[in-house]
Amino acid sequence: MDDKSHQAIKDSSPFVAWIHNISLNQQKYMKAKFNELDLGHDVRYIMYIYDNPDCSQEDLVNMFSQSKGNIAKVLKKMEDEGFIKRDVNPENRRKYMLYTTEKGNELVPKYRELSKKWEEEVGITDKDAELKKRLKEIAIRGMNLIEE
Repeated sequence: MDDKSHQAIKDSSPFVAWIHNISLNQQKYMKAKFNELDLGHDVRYIMYIYDNPDCSQEDLVNMFSQSKGNIAKVLKKMEDEGFIKRDVNPENRRKYMLYTTEKGNELVPKYRELSKKWEEEVGITDKDAELKKRLKEIAIRGMNLIEE
């Protein structure tokens, strides 16, 4: 590794800065490989909806710690681009249930395959299962802290 080109990565850098750097670089990689799509971090919403059919806008607000307005704007864009659809919740007509469309359903496996390739290229392996578990625990604790 060329130390001059990666001067921002220091042992003294905050841990969260490393996580942010990893996330941004993964998104840049994905965008370069999926250059026909300009989804950036918004693809996480499609992934969540794909994995959680019938979820609501409120579920996304809680999961991603985003404002209702921001989530609404992103969902409108995703709907306009044909990745998701919204159906009125028959139990609460003021809420919508979210689903991926055929286009969204085709995107998710391709995205996951490419994401797995990125992980392999940067050195994330099955040996990192404990690290992944620990990071998930930290993420959950962080979410719980802001709910208190």
